[in-house]
Amino acid sequence: MEAPSRGSVWKSLGAPTEQVGSVNDPRTQEECGVKWNEKWVYRNPEGDGFDRWVLWNRYDFLGAFRVKPDGTSEPESLPGA
Repeated sequence: MEAPSRGSVWKSLGAPTEQVGSVNDPRTQEECGVKWNEKWVYRNPEGDGFDRWVLWNRYDFLGAFRVKPDGTSEPESLPGA
């Protein structure tokens, strides 16, 4: 199965609440077990007490994660992406 594109994620989830880094930022960080240079943050998107993070390394989708208030995270599937 092919990884979702930036456009398909945007279409599925809409604009993120906040963005950290950018597609052309050479600096990487590590969270949720992956190294990324761009993070799309969706603050409590469904009112269920978690944030959604979508992590990218340049144009490559690295994963979507539910991040709970205590900082724990779990991978998440993206509907329609």
